[in-house]
Amino acid sequence: MYFEKECIKRALQPHTTEKAARRREKASVSVARVGVELSSQRRFDEIKKANQAAAKKLVEDQFSSSSEDDDEDAEVKQGKILAKTFTIYTSQTDGDASELERTRQYVNEAFQSGAMTCLICIASVKRNQAVWSCCGCFCIFHLVCIQKWAKDSLFLVSSPLTDDDFGKKDYPWPCPKCRFEYKRSETPSRYYCYCGKVENPPLDPWLVPHSCGQICEREFKPPCGHKCLLLCHPGPCPPCPKMVTTTCHCKKAKPVPRRCSAKEWSCRLPCGRLLLCGQHTCENPCHAGNCQPCPRVSKQRCICGRQTAERLCASPQWQCDQVCGKALPCGNHTCEQVCHAGPCGDCPRSGKRSCPCGKSKFTLPCTEDVPTCGDSCDKVLECGIHKCSQRCHRGPCEICRQEVEKQCRCGKHTKRMPCHKPYLCETKCTKIRDCQKHQCRRKCCSGNCPPCDQVCGRTLGCRNHKCPSGCHRGSCNPCPETVDVKCNCGKTVIKVPCGRERTIKPPKCKQLCSRPPTCHHPTQEKHYCHFGRCPPCRQSCQKTLVCGHLCPVPCHDEALVKQTGLHQSAGPWEQPSEPAFIQTALPCPPCQVPVPVECLGQHEVSPLPCHSAGPYSCKRPCGRLLNCQNHTCMKECHHVTKINGSADGKKAGPECLQCEEECTKPRPPGCSHRCVLPCHPGDCPSCLQMLKIKCHCKLSVLYIECLKLTSADLKEKDFLTSCKNQCPKELPCGHRCKEICHSGCCPLNCNQKVKLRCPCKRLKKEVQCSKIQEGQVSLECDALCKEMKRKASEIKEAEAKAAIEEEKRRQQAELEAFENRLKGRRKNKRRKDEVEIEQSSWQKYKNLIMLPVFGVAVVMIAWLMVYND
Repeated sequence: MYFEKECIKRALQPHTTEKAARRREKASVSVARVGVELSSQRRFDEIKKANQAAAKKLVEDQFSSSSEDDDEDAEVKQGKILAKTFTIYTSQTDGDASELERTRQYVNEAFQSGAMTCLICIASVKRNQAVWSCCGCFCIFHLVCIQKWAKDSLFLVSSPLTDDDFGKKDYPWPCPKCRFEYKRSETPSRYYCYCGKVENPPLDPWLVPHSCGQICEREFKPPCGHKCLLLCHPGPCPPCPKMVTTTCHCKKAKPVPRRCSAKEWSCRLPCGRLLLCGQHTCENPCHAGNCQPCPRVSKQRCICGRQTAERLCASPQWQCDQVCGKALPCGNHTCEQVCHAGPCGDCPRSGKRSCPCGKSKFTLPCTEDVPTCGDSCDKVLECGIHKCSQRCHRGPCEICRQEVEKQCRCGKHTKRMPCHKPYLCETKCTKIRDCQKHQCRRKCCSGNCPPCDQVCGRTLGCRNHKCPSGCHRGSCNPCPETVDVKCNCGKTVIKVPCGRERTIKPPKCKQLCSRPPTCHHPTQEKHYCHFGRCPPCRQSCQKTLVCGHLCPVPCHDEALVKQTGLHQSAGPWEQPSEPAFIQTALPCPPCQVPVPVECLGQHEVSPLPCHSAGPYSCKRPCGRLLNCQNHTCMKECHHVTKINGSADGKKAGPECLQCEEECTKPRPPGCSHRCVLPCHPGDCPSCLQMLKIKCHCKLSVLYIECLKLTSADLKEKDFLTSCKNQCPKELPCGHRCKEICHSGCCPLNCNQKVKLRCPCKRLKKEVQCSKIQEGQVSLECDALCKEMKRKASEIKEAEAKAAIEEEKRRQQAELEAFENRLKGRRKNKRRKDEVEIEQSSWQKYKNLIMLPVFGVAVVMIAWLMVYND
């Protein structure tokens, strides 16, 4: 095997093997002559390493694909250069990269020799030729070709026009590829660079062909306010790389710095904007533009409001098929509109109306039709020349029956005939059509001959097909056909414009190799079609190991193994031979597939190599639920025996600890007593301790079981904490609350009966206290009360007059007594007078006492009489 490799190596690399042989000969001579073992051994090792490297390279070259030639290496290098050129865009823009790919394609074609083709002449665009680039598809054409194309296109469009119409309209001409239309004034006449700054850019081998080398500075599409910073380049500008601070579509997220080309972004939160229905909000994630119509369905009334139907919430406005039928203001007609909003409007037959011919106007009721005026109609007939000679009439006018001298469409013959009939002669047109080859031959042609309907049939520029278009002037369009160009094996095919198959290189075959594999795999590793031996298999082995897994290492059926121990040296003077390598199948290594293994306590599952997988302890606490159902086992991870075949991995086993804690379960809300049992499963027993609490009125002490109080609802708690006695609280009116002992404030509506009297205190009435507090009830004096008041006032006046008179008499008596004393009467007489004049207290004040008593007695008697009645 080594001899064969050495022969192949010498045949393919003659210069290397000759140099190696000379070095070995020189090394052996130097060893024999000089005898310096160290230097000769070092040189021999160097030669040995060089030979081993050459042999290894030969083996690798034999297994490598033959399709990797120099052209492919150049293509790969060029692709790497372009990738590095656009790294700033591909790594920092997260938007659509379609424009970037188009720019990459055009730049790649610009660097390749003969890659750009003019679609008009089907020839390569060279570096020193004047070109023109379309602003729609950025396709490149020869300047002369596009000028001829624009001239021919304008001629074909304008040739069917008559002399009168020619020049009145600026007809456009289209791009040969994308059909983007340009005006006549936009026909290119000068050669500019791609960015349009420099006319006739000089040829520079270090720049892109037809580029000026300056900064592009074209505005981005869509415009964002920035300009392209690349050098003058073909194709569209890449996405804008500027950094701007922008927020999301719904404006909820904080502004973040992003690339200008990807400044529109979504925060993925619900939009939340109010939809057009005005009732619901948008539930879609944050999005651009207007929200979608509301998807919900609701009952909506029609415009007139008569019918109701389930409709999309986004379109609530709808019309039913019912006629309005409402009476119009005239009172004679009804509205004939179908389901409308707003007022019906005035009657269409009201106001001034014209007769059918429109010459007279009448003001008539809406119930009467407008009569004809009797005058001539005089409406212009369909011929547009004559007028209707009938009297004013309803309905359409008849056809024009006047005889006129009519000229045919071509203008060669005249004939007298009714005005409404057209006149076409039998003379055929002899004009040449726009193709400048065939006659029109249409009867009575007006001069605007239609395009030629015959097939062109001229040989196209590809020299393979004929023009399938209609007969035309000027150059034919590029051949629409495509030709298949196949690779060497015939499986890879590319389509090129017809005519280019003689100059374009065959495509590189990208089909997979179909040779059978040489190892145990059913299919070989995918690689491109090639010549020579297939490369070494790099697939995973996938043989089934003892454990049942598949071997994951690369295929080792044809591994190169160094042979040792095959040759024994005859003596110490014999040089060691180079190691030999043979292809042999190696055994599979131990299985390293990670197998999920559960620990003894079933706490975790760790991946372990398959060959060393086994149960282990994770050193965690056991954590299984003890029999008390409240605590867990704190013992280190250990094996637990399942009891009675239970598959529950959360229950403790006989190897776990026993619980010795007190019961710590939470008590019912409101209960502050501890459970009397040790730690136990299930619910705690009911608390039977008695609670000493005061009632709502705070006067009595009640003893209630804790269970009853904690398990009762609010209504039952109010009932239990009540002493069942009358509430001792006093209402604002002064009465005692009539409710049984209760919580909260006392009711304000007092129902106790109280006596209500009139202002004179004669009349009385029993009413509820709450009504008096609210001012709902009042008692006024009646007529008898007023009469008694009047009599009492009269008695008081009489008593007042009597008292005044009595006071006057007393004063008069005192005056007379005083005068008598002044006159000096005799003492006896004076005594007699004094005895006679002096009266007792009763006599003096009996009138003052009796009159009020008598008046009060009269009033009481009258009141009793009225009350008894």
